[in-house]
Amino acid sequence: MDENTSAFSPLWLFTGFWFFIGCVLPWLLPASDNRYLFQTMLVTTSVCCYIFWLGPFLMQMNPIVGPILRNTSYFIVAEQWGIESVARS
Repeated sequence: MDENTSAFSPLWLFTGFWFFIGCVLPWLLPASDNRYLFQTMLVTTSVCCYIFWLGPFLMQMNPIVGPILRNTSYFIVAEQWGIESVARS
């Protein structure tokens, strides 16, 4: 499996899941007095949950900011992890 394909697999999976909940399921509800209310609830819930999931997912795929380490922090981490290729200056 290609790296790009595996990275986008959760995107397609969850997009399909929330599409089903928000677009297909409301049409399958039985007729009742509150059918339109339930349809509105399903669509609103699916849109909000999808956006709530999509934001962090996309931020993980291409992070804008990474951790900023000072030299002292870097040397402490290297010493604790046992990295010997780091030379102190």
